[in-house]
Amino acid sequence: MTAAYSSRNQIESEGSNQIRISCRELWKVYGEESRAMFKRTPLPDPDLLRAKGMIVAVQGATIEVGEGEIFVIMGLSGSGKSTLVRCLTGLIDATYGQVLFDDRDLNAIAESELIEIRRHRMGMVFQHFALLPHLTLLGNVAFPLEIQGMAKRAREKRALEMIELVGLKGRENYYPGELSGGQQQRVGIARSLAVEPDVWFLDEPFSALDPLIRREMQDEFLRLQSLLRKTIVFITHDFHEAIRIADRIAIMKDGAIVQIGTSEDLVFSPATDYVREFTRDIPRAKVLSARSLMGPVRDIAGNELRVQLDTKIEVLAPQLTDGMSGAIVVDEHGQPIGHIAREAVVNVMMGVPAETA
Repeated sequence: MTAAYSSRNQIESEGSNQIRISCRELWKVYGEESRAMFKRTPLPDPDLLRAKGMIVAVQGATIEVGEGEIFVIMGLSGSGKSTLVRCLTGLIDATYGQVLFDDRDLNAIAESELIEIRRHRMGMVFQHFALLPHLTLLGNVAFPLEIQGMAKRAREKRALEMIELVGLKGRENYYPGELSGGQQQRVGIARSLAVEPDVWFLDEPFSALDPLIRREMQDEFLRLQSLLRKTIVFITHDFHEAIRIADRIAIMKDGAIVQIGTSEDLVFSPATDYVREFTRDIPRAKVLSARSLMGPVRDIAGNELRVQLDTKIEVLAPQLTDGMSGAIVVDEHGQPIGHIAREAVVNVMMGVPAETA
């Protein structure tokens, strides 16, 4: 079973009943006669295309992103991740394959309809803020709504709601040049959310920020997601960032997707030597969650810590104070579903191998 199709099974097993956006056998090849090469059967070999002087930016990509999922696409520079996302949004035409948005093929609809989908149902945030310097914060956030033709009072009301949502209330009359880098990125986020997108695309949105502000923006992103539950496709080259935010991660190399899975899948069950090397220096405590270490529910002592399934061990460990024998793992309703022994947490922090890892 391929990684892409097994990922769908994982989505369904976790309760999502809708694939919001997907692509199937997607290729983007630059060069003369590239489209003609894909009218043949079988599909051309990537090495043959390169030998003919073509640039294979994306080769045979298949992914499925479920409703409310944060799906991270990552890889080194030139791996094809940004090109793939631009194909998913229809900003560039794929050479071959399908892009399905709510089961509609974006490559088979009229350009006018595609534009309407991008305007009304997709939100996009890029590495460079691309704010309009002559417009205030309010004007920048309201701009996509103005393009949609929304009345001034309504669009400014919506823009003010988004400005408050990202923590910039009171600065709506500032110009971009009067804001810090982190504040400018918040404006970009507010602007993309103003259209109330069904799918939110973010292309390395925090990579231009210094480490402290970047961490703050990741926290802000997770806070917004906890409120909005958007379907998100997020690009990064930073595996630490991916671990913090992703439900699942796709790793790309030379235009191909080499593995899709959770951060735990990638670290503990790498599909290739490339994935193994990519994840080699990641501390286990950053990756392992309570779900991975828990055993059966046991008698509950009154002073034991309670943690959610997805709590990372590096977060859990400092909370285990003296006298606690471990932690109770609870579901979304607060009901106990498992137990983690203190010794298991200590072993992970010390780097001791464990069967559950």
